[in-house]
Amino acid sequence: MENFVRVVMEKHESLTKLDESIFPSSEVYESEQGATVIEIPLARLLSEDEATEYANRLANYMFEQGHEDFDIEISTDLEDDLDEETYDGDDFYEEYGVMWFNEDDDLDEAEYRGRKVKLGKPTRGDVKKFKVYVRDPKTKNIKKVNFGDPNMKIKKSNPARRRSFRARHNCDNPGPRTKARYWSCRKW
Repeated sequence: MENFVRVVMEKHESLTKLDESIFPSSEVYESEQGATVIEIPLARLLSEDEATEYANRLANYMFEQGHEDFDIEISTDLEDDLDEETYDGDDFYEEYGVMWFNEDDDLDEAEYRGRKVKLGKPTRGDVKKFKVYVRDPKTKNIKKVNFGDPNMKIKKSNPARRRSFRARHNCDNPGPRTKARYWSCRKW
């Protein structure tokens, strides 16, 4: 299937087909990981705007049917723009040489309380749901930023919840990297 829409959710035994008047040729199957997948073929490739509109309408339909937690995947024309090259061993360095980097920028690793940590890479947290280590530009010290509620699920696949979260936290202006709001907005 070249052009498609997929809805992926936790296993649902009762779900066998979508409404045939709306989705005439949908197929429901179980993935190798045990998730329920609904696949809907598309007649043509959608642009990014069309795909967003289709995803919003499909999400609203799924909510009306009583489904809460799902992801929507749509094949778009962006996938045609991706060029991928694979290199074995030292072939990359022979082709491109050593890549230049700015020594003034933050390095990937630093030391925080006696141990090596990766900078700018969110991981599962111990106090909150996530944590990330960053270099404070004012003091030049390494700072641990905890963010996220460990008791809540992130449901950014729901357009209404995503829009509400981003408006509530003013994600258009997330603030400095040393604050939790910046990293929460990046996740959403």
